[in-house]
Amino acid sequence: MSVSSGYQPVAADFLPLAQAATGAQISRPSLSYWQDAWRRLKQNPRAMLSLLVVAFMIAGTLVGPLLWRVNPAHQVLDQISQGPNLGMSALLVDDYVPWAGRTVTVSPTRAATAADLAAPSAITVHGQPTTEAVRFHWTPVAGATGYAIYRHELPPGGSFDLGLPLGEVEGAGTVSFEDRLGLESRRYFYSVVPLLGHEEGPTYITLEQQLRQAIAISEARYRGLVTEQGAAIGEDIRLVAHPLGTDYLGRDILARIIQGARTSLFIGVTAPFLYVLFGLCYGGVSGYFGGRIDNAMMRFADFVIALPFLLFMILFKVAFGIGPGESGVMPMLIALILLGWPASARLVRGQVLQIREEAYIQAARMMGAGTRYLIFRHMVPNVMGVLLVALTFAVPSAIFTEAFLSFIGMGVVPPTPSWGSMCNDGIRTMLAHPHELIVPAVFISITVLAFNLLGDGLRDALDARLRSR
Repeated sequence: MSVSSGYQPVAADFLPLAQAATGAQISRPSLSYWQDAWRRLKQNPRAMLSLLVVAFMIAGTLVGPLLWRVNPAHQVLDQISQGPNLGMSALLVDDYVPWAGRTVTVSPTRAATAADLAAPSAITVHGQPTTEAVRFHWTPVAGATGYAIYRHELPPGGSFDLGLPLGEVEGAGTVSFEDRLGLESRRYFYSVVPLLGHEEGPTYITLEQQLRQAIAISEARYRGLVTEQGAAIGEDIRLVAHPLGTDYLGRDILARIIQGARTSLFIGVTAPFLYVLFGLCYGGVSGYFGGRIDNAMMRFADFVIALPFLLFMILFKVAFGIGPGESGVMPMLIALILLGWPASARLVRGQVLQIREEAYIQAARMMGAGTRYLIFRHMVPNVMGVLLVALTFAVPSAIFTEAFLSFIGMGVVPPTPSWGSMCNDGIRTMLAHPHELIVPAVFISITVLAFNLLGDGLRDALDARLRSR
């Protein structure tokens, strides 16, 4: 028996169905683990700024000496402890010729007591006072046997506040003095006090003078500031710029910062890289084998952690025969490498203990993969993200350690510059010239902060739990 539906098919029933309109779908290309980490890192403004700072520091150590061609060891003794400047104007003067001074004839009668001595009635500057020399003379004082000369940077507040004693002039008729002691382009107050023997009189006379920056023509030619034929006495010339100032020996701080960055970053990057690499191998082997081998290796790591770093630093210096005042860079590197690896080893060991139980590790083992292949092909690449974060946090720690050891005189020592040794030099003149301490301290702080923020950003970027967010 047949069943008829009554429906007669037509030709249109056999045509293809029209495609239904679908909504727009958002799709993104497939990203690898490192590509996705880089994408997330770029979304972190603090980490990217820190990365730029680190890149700038490294680039500065490489190309800085090519751009700033100032010898970091060159001493300019007439520009000691100068503040930041873009090139001071200096007066070109003749080469120094000793001054004969001025001598007058006075009565040989001595005063009864120093209290009877009066102050000189007049004091006059001789020539133009410059940073090369200040010469002045005064009227003689009856009954005096000599004169004491003082220099102050502020107006004297009395006979007990005359400033720096420059010297004594013997003889009542010797009424002149020449000052060439550490002169700067600033205002000075010179005071002359009559003497009776070695006892000072109660009164004095003061000369106020504004000194002008000057340079001898022979020194200007030696520095290449003027040519043999193109110089005239009395001209104003432009001195070399010191954007960060000079130190207590007249050395350019910017040139020393660039040179010191090479030392500080070399120690700060080399030592962590080597001990993190050793910790990677040590922790990988310990975590893979586990059991008694893991227990023994970790107990040795605990023993190394307990060793005092500073004590071993001293022992290494003695073993290398390095005495006081000699550079301790090599003992510092060895101490950092030998005592710094346990932290990264424990980190890698924990990651490997977790990874070795994964299914793909078991599959590779069943397919005949050897121990070395499993560790360096499957396990090590999977802990590189965590290890990279540990490395970025280890670098600022090493930089700070170098700065601390150099600061206490056990690391880099003069004349080799490093940021820590520059801080050690700057602490001596901190009150009078704070820029000598502030500049290297700021570079240490910025570099350490940049590496820490970069490590924090890498930790978030390499976190697999945040992938594709």
